Amino acid sequence: MNGNLVEDRIEMPLCQAVSEARSKVSVDLFTTCPPSRGMDRETYIRNVRDVSRWSDEAGCEGMLVYTDNGLVDPWLLAQIVLQNTRSLSPLVAVQPMYMHPYTVAKMVSTLSYFYNRRISLNFVAGGFTNDLVALNDTTPHDKRYDRLVEYVRIIQRLLEGSSPTSFDGEFYRVERLSLKPPLPTGLFPFITISGSSEAGLMAAQLLDAMPVKYPGPADADAAPPPYHNGGCGMRLGIIARETEDESWQIAEERFPADRAGQIKHELAMKVSDSVWHRTLSEGFKTSNSTRNIYWLRPFESYKTFCPYLVGSYTQVAEHLSKYLSVGYRKFILDVPASEEELAHIGTVFDLARRRRDM
Repeated sequence: MNGNLVEDRIEMPLCQAVSEARSKVSVDLFTTCPPSRGMDRETYIRNVRDVSRWSDEAGCEGMLVYTDNGLVDPWLLAQIVLQNTRSLSPLVAVQPMYMHPYTVAKMVSTLSYFYNRRISLNFVAGGFTNDLVALNDTTPHDKRYDRLVEYVRIIQRLLEGSSPTSFDGEFYRVERLSLKPPLPTGLFPFITISGSSEAGLMAAQLLDAMPVKYPGPADADAAPPPYHNGGCGMRLGIIARETEDESWQIAEERFPADRAGQIKHELAMKVSDSVWHRTLSEGFKTSNSTRNIYWLRPFESYKTFCPYLVGSYTQVAEHLSKYLSVGYRKFILDVPASEEELAHIGTVFDLARRRRDM
C-alpha cells in the first residue's frame, strides 16, 4: 500500500473492493433490477442480464426486482437473474393482491430447488393508488399491513415445512396445506418490509423481517433503527468520484432538470398514501441550485424512487459512515448505470467502513 487510501481502493478489483466494504461491519449491498418501462424487449433483457452479472461479480448479496401493474412479472425476471449469475439472490417484490400466499411459497421452493439459491422476498403492503383501485383494493393503509402479516405468516409456515399448515385469520384461511417440493435446507428467504411507517415497523417486528427505510440526510437519521432479521436497511443511490466536481458533472448529466418529471411526481404525491413518499417529498426538500451531498432531484423528477448521495469519495463516505454508526447494515442501491459505477460504490463503502471503525 502506498498510504493513499483512495488510490489503493481504485486499483483494487471490483469484487475485492466490495467484499472489503462488507468485512468488518457486515455490510450487505443489494442492487436494483432495471424496470421494464421505456425499453424495447431485446434491449431490456440484455440490460437485466448485464446488471445481474455486474452485481454478482461485485459481490453483492442480492438484487431487488420491482413489481407493479405497469411492469413485467418479477418472478420471470428473477429466473433471468438466476440464469445469469452464480450467487446473487433475487429480492422479489411481492404484492398480496397479485397472488395467493401458497403460490408465493411454491415459487420460492421451486426456484430454490432448481437453482439451489436463496430467493429473498420484499413484501409490499400497497403500491400506486391507481394500481390498487384497478385491483379493487380499498383496504386502508395500516390495515394493509395487518393483512400482510397474515399473508407472510402463511408463507413462512409453508416454507418451514415442519407439518401441514392451517391458518384462520381475518384475511386468509388455509386448512392442512403442505408445500411440495419442500424448500431445500438452508435456503429460507431473507425477508424485507418497508419500515417508513409505524405500521410497517410493527409488521417487521411481528414477522422478524428487516425493515427498509428511505433515509433522510444522515444528521436527520440519527436515531438507531429497530433491529430485526439482521438489522435495518435503506434504499439510496450513490454517485461518487475522486473529486466533487467530477461527481456532480456525472450527476447532472444522468439526471438533468426535468419539469415534466416534476409534474408527474407532484401528481403522484396527490394520490399517494405512502408514508415514505410523503416524508421524502415534504420533509427533506433540497435546493437544486446548491451542491448538497443528499440529493433528491432524481426522486423529485420521477426518475427513481430513492434519494441520492453525490460528492467525492471522502464526502459520501463520511455521510455513509453516519448511517453505519447508528446501525444500518443493509443497503439497497438504485439501478447501477454501469459496472464501473459499482466499483466506485465499493470504494465509497470501504472508506465509510474504515471511518466507522476508527
